Amino acid sequence: MKPWIKRSLLGLAGATLVLGSLTACGHRMHHGGWGADATPEQAAQWRGKMVDRIAGKLDLNAEQKAKLTVLGDKLHAQRLAVRGGADPHAEVQSLIAGRQFDRAKAQALAQQKTDALRSGSPEVIAALADFYDSLDAAQQQKVRGFIERRRGWGRG
Repeated sequence: MKPWIKRSLLGLAGATLVLGSLTACGHRMHHGGWGADATPEQAAQWRGKMVDRIAGKLDLNAEQKAKLTVLGDKLHAQRLAVRGGADPHAEVQSLIAGRQFDRAKAQALAQQKTDALRSGSPEVIAALADFYDSLDAAQQQKVRGFIERRRGWGRG
């Protein structure tokens, strides 16, 4: 293949990758409290609705519902820690603001996100285990069925 064709294809692939990344980072979820611009009160209200919905489907008692609430709070805190204080869209834009991609800043950003995930994961895992272990066999089977049918909690 001729060199100019290779360069053109690589340039096109690079531009597609950058545009795809910007589009993905620019997309925000605005589901009544889950979005990036939600107030803490809106986020808590949304988590409360999700806990009520899950509690209804699993017929949870008060103790189980309390453990599910703790899990929701831990997941929210983990999400905020991974997201950090900055706007993710602005963070990505800063990587490509100059003439060249800022590799060092991108690596530092990835390390920051990884560290936040690593430090908060034990609490999330403990909360999930406490909740799941508090369920009876029938409720655990319902959870496995939900996950199998929806391939995760977030789809429906």
